[in-house]
Amino acid sequence: MADIAILETRERVLAGILLTGAAYLLFSTQDASIKLLVVGMSVWQIMFFRSITILGACAAIGGRQLFADTMRSPIVRPMLVRSAFTLAAWLCYYNAARSLQLAELTTVYYAAPIIVTVLSVFLLGEKVPMLRWLAVLIGFAGVFIACDPTHLGLSVPVLLVLAAAFLWGIAIVLLRRTALAERSMIQLLLNNFYFLLFSAVPALLWWQTPNLAQLLLLASVGALGGLAQYLLFEGMKRTPASVLAPLEYTSLLWAFALGFAIWGDVPRREVFLGAALIVAAGLLIVGAEHFRKRL
Repeated sequence: MADIAILETRERVLAGILLTGAAYLLFSTQDASIKLLVVGMSVWQIMFFRSITILGACAAIGGRQLFADTMRSPIVRPMLVRSAFTLAAWLCYYNAARSLQLAELTTVYYAAPIIVTVLSVFLLGEKVPMLRWLAVLIGFAGVFIACDPTHLGLSVPVLLVLAAAFLWGIAIVLLRRTALAERSMIQLLLNNFYFLLFSAVPALLWWQTPNLAQLLLLASVGALGGLAQYLLFEGMKRTPASVLAPLEYTSLLWAFALGFAIWGDVPRREVFLGAALIVAAGLLIVGAEHFRKRL
């Protein structure tokens, strides 16, 4: 029985890692779409459209019962706090996207996994082995080498991304708490309901009527963001936040690929070295978790 329990726990953790990795791929694709959109409309309007799209999908999938269950959920208030931190992080991040390349944006943002690991110790009481700390540091070193963010300076866009990293770190730790308390569809509905409330008035104040191409991008942002959030919630249910933190570095790989595909950005030689370190960090954390569970 003990061996079966260990096997189930290990499979659960690995499933959480895979789900979270897929979520970050979708988030990166969403980021590229939003970077295209922020040229012609406000971040508030994008968040407004995104929330409506996701809420519509929730209604189609869950129906009235989902909304009734959500109103009785014990996480209604905790989700309000977490959604406020998440929205603040995204507002900072996507406003900076107007001035920074996608790769630069992602690079500076990668203070977030380190913040998550530190906060998971103090706020969640998680024990973080040395190998996980090593994986976080290796991943951050890879990001630093790939983009060399020092040449960017402490401009307003860079400060906005750093603020986004800190706010997102807090939101991820809070997500770990709510993820264990409620099913993912309810979290998805609550999260985007609060986003809709927060963004409605500013979106109307800075309204820009979208054209057909923008409408298609807005729909894709909603679909990508909704699915990514659902996968992230499911991953958080299965795996400690400090284990998942280094996986966020995989977003950098997608950022470079999307930057080349959309804007023609050609990665430098340092990018490949940085990417190798980032992949090594991800493999280290997966391998360390596998070895620990076997012991």
